[in-house]
Amino acid sequence: MASFPPETILSPDAVPHPGVGASAALESAWLDLHRQAGDLARLAQIAAEPAQINAALSDRIAKARPWQTNLLAQGIEDVAAMLGSGMAALATLSGRGQDTSAPALALWREFHAARGALLAVLHTDESN
Repeated sequence: MASFPPETILSPDAVPHPGVGASAALESAWLDLHRQAGDLARLAQIAAEPAQINAALSDRIAKARPWQTNLLAQGIEDVAAMLGSGMAALATLSGRGQDTSAPALALWREFHAARGALLAVLHTDESN
């Protein structure tokens, strides 16, 4: 199966460029997402991963193509929505005096998988 990067098959209007400051906004959203995941990790009774942007990730975001930047932005919003509704459900369980560790761990695994997919969006093949 042949795969082509989206910019070769989409019209220029189909993938609007996010504009100036997109890297900083994406990095901020990424950090916010990880802060939210830190709260989830505490409920799951696991160690939270640090909420930081390393140089390699910052560079990948800065060099991302417009379609990658758009997918990353949308993906971060989607994962934040998933975490938001999941955290609300966990708060309900906690309010009832129920143990939240098992459902929180399940949500953490979903977050971890989604985060991996977001990082994969930034993967670029330099030969294209």
